[in-house]
Amino acid sequence: MYGNTKMIAEAIAEQIRAEGHEVVVQSAKDGVPDKLDADFAFLGSPTRMAKMTGPAKKFAKRLSKSAWGNRPLFLFDTIMPGVLEEKGRWGGTAAEKLSELAKGLGLNPHSPVLHATVTAMKGPLEKDATIKAKAYVKELLETFHA
Repeated sequence: MYGNTKMIAEAIAEQIRAEGHEVVVQSAKDGVPDKLDADFAFLGSPTRMAKMTGPAKKFAKRLSKSAWGNRPLFLFDTIMPGVLEEKGRWGGTAAEKLSELAKGLGLNPHSPVLHATVTAMKGPLEKDATIKAKAYVKELLETFHA
């Protein structure tokens, strides 16, 4: 909506490339490609009213269990300050909800998820958000020996 989640996706992709891997960045709005041949995937969404966006939810639901059940799925979101402390009706984040959905679909979501904070509803991202995203990816790739 405002480009913050896309900036995190691009930072993730930049780090994956820096680690020597090929990567494709795609908008969830474009749907799951006919041929999605990868060792792992990242799926992100802005957090809107404690939920993921419709396109992110639809994308997750279209990942087949047979193809993706054993492959790691890494989830991330963009959130407003204070969202992680919210409880009740407005508690939760897009990445947490995507993780629950993925588990229910028989997929393999990785924990912990990545949260990137935006300073206001339209952004910008916190100053170190892309640095944190890259560090998250670097650690994941070392852990999974990708």
